[in-house]
Amino acid sequence: MKKFLIVTLILLLGAGIFGYMQWNKPHQDIAAAKSDVTITATDLVAAFDSNEDEANAKYNDKIVEITGTVKETTQADGKTNVSLDAGDSMSGVTCELDDLSTPKRTTFNPGEQVTFKCTCTGKLLDVVLVRCVEK
Repeated sequence: MKKFLIVTLILLLGAGIFGYMQWNKPHQDIAAAKSDVTITATDLVAAFDSNEDEANAKYNDKIVEITGTVKETTQADGKTNVSLDAGDSMSGVTCELDDLSTPKRTTFNPGEQVTFKCTCTGKLLDVVLVRCVEK
């Protein structure tokens, strides 16, 4: 019984240390990270429209460098979202600026060409990219 308690305590201590390390793990620096994919907003939306499962496998949780034309910029709950035109009135690309870093700027003019590095989270009505930093 004594050995069982010692082994259990060691396992609990190990699990506690692992949990603490994961909780305090630093966030990935998107600006310094290498892009997994470079694509335009139009091509990204087209990939999700043609085969969403394949696009999810290819882009989700990857660092995507995306270039597109600003459609609009919105701010809500302290977050800045930049919508990129994808040539489709029903969908586009929404880029949420990274709130873990200081953005170069938070105002973008409609019609302006921009390039962001982001993490792709998939498609709802728009393709959603989070933790975006301007390149």
